[in-house]
Amino acid sequence: MLAKLTEDTTAGITSLELEINGRRAHYLKAGSGPPVVLLHGGASDSRDWLGAMVALSQHFTCYAPDLIGFGRNERDEAGYYLSDFIEFIEDFIIALRLDNPDIIGHSFGGRVGAGIALRGRVKTRKLVLVDSSGLGKVTRFGSSLMTVFWALRQLFHRPQPYPRFLVKEGEDTRWLCVDALPALKNPTLIMWKRHDPYFPVSQAHRAANLIAGARLEILPGFGHAPSKQNIEAFNRLLLDFLNED
Repeated sequence: MLAKLTEDTTAGITSLELEINGRRAHYLKAGSGPPVVLLHGGASDSRDWLGAMVALSQHFTCYAPDLIGFGRNERDEAGYYLSDFIEFIEDFIIALRLDNPDIIGHSFGGRVGAGIALRGRVKTRKLVLVDSSGLGKVTRFGSSLMTVFWALRQLFHRPQPYPRFLVKEGEDTRWLCVDALPALKNPTLIMWKRHDPYFPVSQAHRAANLIAGARLEILPGFGHAPSKQNIEAFNRLLLDFLNED
């Protein structure tokens, strides 16, 4: 394991690299206090969390890794299974010796975070699912949007921000985990946009009913990224939840 500083970013957020099982893992770090791991969505990278890290850093030590195959990390063109993403973050937590971290996951990062909590290979404290995948199928409109964005990047010769996703034989092609939600023991906060183009708010309500003691917060407006679209409310709800005993 080798960690090294690569550059400084804004507001006390530092860009670092860590070697895990021979792979380079890039992540952002800020703050001091109990550890929080922030997992980005499926068409993004660790920079999605810059605003939230500034807000959280007064109370917590924030770690925002690029998922394997995303951002500044190397990408295996053969692709990755869901278990690869989950194990990568588990190894990240182990390598940094993070003690009982909170896990915050947006969209695909939420599915990875839920997988970590369900597997129990690493001990985690609280779980936050933000407009998370894995709780139901993508809407037709959302599928069309993803196709349009993919085609535009192809047309303008821009790289796709995500690697190839692989599905094991017999595995749900949508990586749904709804049936497993009652087994979640972590205190859980679910935050959702009222009008999410990809995952309808009904999925959030169903998940909240399946996870014992889960808290559900619906944020107004259209969109898929409340951390950017409802900044003050998002950060306040997050801090309130994480600071609760």
